[in-house]
Amino acid sequence: MKKFKIVLTILIITLVVVVSIQNRQVEETKFLFTTITMPRVLHLLLTFALGFIGGLITTSIFRKKSDKSKG
Repeated sequence: MKKFKIVLTILIITLVVVVSIQNRQVEETKFLFTTITMPRVLHLLLTFALGFIGGLITTSIFRKKSDKSKG
């Protein structure tokens, strides 16, 4: 199992590096009343991070509700 985790970690790091190298172009993102200029890879990472955090928050809310109904 330890070797599997190491291989999986190396694979994920490799994918992140490849995506980063391929998406170095600068892009403009319109957000509400402002335009933000940033590299595309940063935009992808921020979107991923916000989705991940949103998933964690949603999961924790549903776990708390199910724990209250059990106890």
